[in-house]
Amino acid sequence: MSKKRQPPALHTVYREYLVSQDLEAFAAQVAERYTIGTLERLTVTGDRMARRAAVLAVGRIADFSSNAVLGRALTDDDRGVRMLADNGIRLLWCRIGNGQEQSRLDDVIELVSTRRFQAAVDGATQLIARAPAVAETWNQRAIALFNLGRFAQSIHDCQQALEYNPYHFAAATGMGHCHLKSNDRPAALRCFHRALALNPSLEGVRAHVQYLQRTLKRQE
Repeated sequence: MSKKRQPPALHTVYREYLVSQDLEAFAAQVAERYTIGTLERLTVTGDRMARRAAVLAVGRIADFSSNAVLGRALTDDDRGVRMLADNGIRLLWCRIGNGQEQSRLDDVIELVSTRRFQAAVDGATQLIARAPAVAETWNQRAIALFNLGRFAQSIHDCQQALEYNPYHFAAATGMGHCHLKSNDRPAALRCFHRALALNPSLEGVRAHVQYLQRTLKRQE
């Protein structure tokens, strides 16, 4: 009689995480058993549970070099994979550059979150001068500029964020909101469509698309 096939280690660790909800333990156990490259392959070739586990792990232990992997996972057939990819890729966006640059980006994000928008603009401008390829810095400055009512400048920064990171659905969404504030609905619709193409799970953006489509159709 054939022996019962044992589940892959990744399945076992992921099931344990679902019970414990201990992300640190999950990440540590996965890192001991799998390389980043193997996890990246499993985000595509694994079964549903393996893809979920691999995407969760990549989001926790990888850096920005795995951005495209999670970007593609945003359109996975499984909703659970898509949700984990959404959470994980936002973490990767801040894991770029050296330690000092990441620390300064964290400072900018803190300034934005506490609504100190002009200070955030100033801090982001300094960081951009030093490390212009960090897409998230452009995005954070775009958010600050939007809240200061400087929509044209915010649009420019969203475009730059997307230039350096073509998976940055948040920048595409932000650009759409800027166009809405500028009363350019066709441009806003194009930006929201772009955001949804990158991340189909953005239900708020989908609602904006439906509203704009109805509005523009009535104006024809």
